Amino acid sequence: MTTPQRSEPSTVAGEREMLEGWLEYHRATLATKCEGLDDAQLRQLSAAPSELSLLGLVRHMAEVERGWFRNTVADEKREGIFFDDADPDGDFHAGENDTYAEAYAVWQAEIAHARKVAAPLGLDDFGAGRVNRRTGDPYNLRWVYTHMIEEYARHNGHADLLRERIDGATGD
Repeated sequence: MTTPQRSEPSTVAGEREMLEGWLEYHRATLATKCEGLDDAQLRQLSAAPSELSLLGLVRHMAEVERGWFRNTVADEKREGIFFDDADPDGDFHAGENDTYAEAYAVWQAEIAHARKVAAPLGLDDFGAGRVNRRTGDPYNLRWVYTHMIEEYARHNGHADLLRERIDGATGD
């Protein structure tokens, strides 16, 4: 498994290139935070009572990619990968037999599908799937990209703290 290369997004790009650049940057940041750790380290929880782990974050982001791009943008109505009704937070509940290699492969497959789903759409195009449950408004691709950047940025902050707790590594 090769960690994606992380590069700073262009400072002069157009809107779509800028949004996609930041999304790719944050995707690569999470992979970088996991690089060089074994499965036991990746399953290590932050601090009680939190159930947060780096492996859980990777599994969660696979679910987030699936939810927004498959279900909201493409209306594929796909079920959860790592969670179900019995364990709605199952993505965060990695067990002893769950591996980073498996989670990483699923996450990267969801990212690849997200790119494919988004490619033919314009930023103002609405998703064909779920709508905002409060307003009934559809989500346009711009909103989905912006939300995904926010979601990764928030969880990458968690990943920074988790990684530092595991082996002292810090960085951006």
